Amino acid sequence: MDEAIRRSIIDRIDNLAEDLVSVSRAIHANPELAFQEHFACDLLSRTLGAHDLPVSTRVYSLETSFESSFSGGAGPTVALLAEYDALPGIGHACGHNLIATAALGATLGLHAVRDRLPGSVKLLGTPAEEKGGGKALMARAGAFDGIDAALMIHPAGVNLTTMPCICVAEVEVIYHGRSAHASAMPHKGVNALDGLLLAYQAISNLRQHIRDQERIHGIVTDGGRAPNIVPERAAGEFYVRAVNERDLAALKPRVQACFEAGARGSGCEVEIKWANVDYLDLNTNWPLAESFQRHGEFLGREFLTPDQLGGAGSTDMGNVSYLVPSIHPMLACAPRNVVIHNPEFARWAGSETGDLAALDGAKSLALTAAEFLLDKQLQADTRKAFEVSRGLT
Repeated sequence: MDEAIRRSIIDRIDNLAEDLVSVSRAIHANPELAFQEHFACDLLSRTLGAHDLPVSTRVYSLETSFESSFSGGAGPTVALLAEYDALPGIGHACGHNLIATAALGATLGLHAVRDRLPGSVKLLGTPAEEKGGGKALMARAGAFDGIDAALMIHPAGVNLTTMPCICVAEVEVIYHGRSAHASAMPHKGVNALDGLLLAYQAISNLRQHIRDQERIHGIVTDGGRAPNIVPERAAGEFYVRAVNERDLAALKPRVQACFEAGARGSGCEVEIKWANVDYLDLNTNWPLAESFQRHGEFLGREFLTPDQLGGAGSTDMGNVSYLVPSIHPMLACAPRNVVIHNPEFARWAGSETGDLAALDGAKSLALTAAEFLLDKQLQADTRKAFEVSRGLT
């Protein structure tokens, strides 16, 4: 990459560092759940507008989404993705404030050299990663049509070129029974909680007979109103995970059978509501990922390989990665022993270490996007790797 372009991008992000950190800290201080991210969406949109970038909100079917783009002329289109939803009870314990800030900073850094970049840059605000599959819903509405590469970062306790990722399906289950006095007339009741607990135990037994990387886990969200009332309603939420879409499709009916068995064994009726979106595994585009790693190393970061970490999560970026060449690297904002989805991680996401991860993420994303737009060989390698991974060649 031309050194003058690299320097201009880095200088622009450094000059905006105070503003970017302010955005990150504000989102961190105002956590919002999936599909409710009005504060974050408004703040990010206003910040883009203040830097003379056009913004459209409520795009691609979602109320708390936004889009901003600019072009330097004919060429490919790179999408930078921002997430900004939080977790119930523990706020930004997944660090989405840093994801949003990195995408924002990268966009502003690229905007500073737009006249020297062939092609276009698009920033997409993508709600509801933690629950609801916002990216997949936006994809159905055309958000990724015409995109040649999609890039984002995610905070972690280590630097990784890609996120270890498996598929997940969400399901809500509701049992309907009949209430009665639990002491005076228990025989008049049909215990909905019994139905749910029978299903929970069946799932626990099923766990002995699934593959090592498959997971089933859930919680009781409604267990009844009082101990002396036979519960007429009980409900739970469960996640079902598998390595790939094929294995997930095979596992879901086995879990469904556990829910149905709970209903038959307790005499209840049951509603089984699978989510509208299954999250897919991550199809990392390695030419792009290697470009990102080079730029991250230029900034002084050392990267581990995914097999050095162990474990796996899920993200709706997996769905995007099967539509367009995509990367989802992870940058350390916390010590290695601090895990995501933990209150301690939320504190690091609002720390100076978190600020640095957002700024390094912005620079690495911007430099990777610029290299892609400028380098026809990287474009060709990216496209070929994607086609091979999808069995298109």
